[in-house]
Amino acid sequence: MAGVAFVVFVSLLGLSAVRAEDPYLFFTWNVTYGTISPLGVPQQAILINGQFPGPNINSTTNNNVVVNVFNNLDEPFLLTWSQRKNSWQDGMPGTNCPIPPGTNYTYHFQVKDQIGSFFYFPSIGMHRAAGGFGGLRINSRLLIPVPFDDPADDYTVLIGDWYTKSHKALAGILDAGRSIGNPAGILMNGSPDDAPLFAMESGKTYRYRICNVGLKLSLNFRIQNHLMKLVEMDGSHTVQNDYESLDVHVGQCFSVLVTANQEPKDYYMVASTRFTKYMLTATGIVRYAGSNVPPSTELPAGPVGWAWSLNQWRSLRWNLTASAARPNPQGSYHYGGINITRTIKLASSVGLVDGKRRFALNGVSHVETQTPLKLAEYYGIADKVFKYDSISDEPPAASAAITAAPNVLNATFRDYIEIILENPERSIQSYHLDGYSFFAVGMGHGTWTPASRKTYNLLDAVSRHTIQVYPRSWSAIMLTFDNAGMWSLRSELWERHYLGQQLYISVLSPARSLRDEYSIPDNTLLCGDVTTLPKPPPYV
Repeated sequence: MAGVAFVVFVSLLGLSAVRAEDPYLFFTWNVTYGTISPLGVPQQAILINGQFPGPNINSTTNNNVVVNVFNNLDEPFLLTWSQRKNSWQDGMPGTNCPIPPGTNYTYHFQVKDQIGSFFYFPSIGMHRAAGGFGGLRINSRLLIPVPFDDPADDYTVLIGDWYTKSHKALAGILDAGRSIGNPAGILMNGSPDDAPLFAMESGKTYRYRICNVGLKLSLNFRIQNHLMKLVEMDGSHTVQNDYESLDVHVGQCFSVLVTANQEPKDYYMVASTRFTKYMLTATGIVRYAGSNVPPSTELPAGPVGWAWSLNQWRSLRWNLTASAARPNPQGSYHYGGINITRTIKLASSVGLVDGKRRFALNGVSHVETQTPLKLAEYYGIADKVFKYDSISDEPPAASAAITAAPNVLNATFRDYIEIILENPERSIQSYHLDGYSFFAVGMGHGTWTPASRKTYNLLDAVSRHTIQVYPRSWSAIMLTFDNAGMWSLRSELWERHYLGQQLYISVLSPARSLRDEYSIPDNTLLCGDVTTLPKPPPYV
């Protein structure tokens, strides 16, 4: 793998009273343009060390990950990571200045108290449509057992819709107020079909980490003639049910175990579109060792309808008996018994602002600022850059006009909050929250009311970071805002994200203490209104 990690272990040197520092993984990544033709049309893509998709990061709980990113593009660049601990390393435009062309920046984050399957991707503009994404694995430490035997091998499967237009052309379409339309195809690890991707030996069991890295479409994943045992999703071990297929919504990751218990030949993995009037499909080949028999051309059919998908979601349960990194202190086995201190209802909408199409949450369409929100807040000039709580905790009337402005919510440190995501539209949506895992406690059709709480799963809802909201439906999540920082809550459908369906949640620790949040890193890039300001004193 390009950008091979060097692992540095600090020895205890026999001093039992001294704790070793957590291991370090070092990567050097060169970000460049390159020409690829995954759908037969040559197009410009974003490559990392010449690779599309980018290299996998294979880490372990508590590892320090250090990635030196050289931006060799002709425009600013940022990467965002599924790390929970440190918003200074979140890599979103609201938290970090972009890396200028021809320069480099070193990210340093710790995958603290996390396990599971994630991915990284570019967060500026429409870069995500050009590549620059890759898998991020966080393995359990050896002293913490996982609730299944070690697999014979561990495979990452990145599925997603794909456009043949360049990211700059797509951004231009959106800037002009038009929709980017339907994608041209589906890719599986950068290929549309028939690529031999993985190998299995008869009788052995393998782990497949399936992530939807696309821009727009929910996808169904299945493997010809093989059952998939779900063991983890979005960083939490699950109750181990068997599935013939899984709906994977944009931004979500699932881990499944697959046993090679069929006739030794080739089999298709299939990813196909859901909730669309058209059908796009990608395939990849799993090859049994020694096979020279091609796969059957009869692909397994995908499910139909969103009710099937909702019922599958209801079958997903958190494995409360598994020993693993827990969302601690960001969660509890008894989350259903914690008193809710605030309920926030966020409703999506679409409309025109100055004659151009925009998407909004509670009537405000987020606009990026030249000074990242986190820096403005840290340097004490937030009032020059944005206003807190530009939206209320209740959606406005459906007929209300959309306002374009920076969208920042204030959350009180350590408050336990219920967030209702309402989707009055006819297309499915998907939302992600940086910096946290939340409990996805409920979903239902129509409009949420307090009576909807009677349907919540208050025992074993999966702790996760991305949740779908079905058409004309709602989803409810709960979490404790105990992770200080500025955190992105956003639509994972990137057209909607680009045109404003996102906000940031500011979680300030009253103590301004290292106990609650890291100080600003020494190598932080400065831009906008803070460039010439003196640095505030560090946290202590």
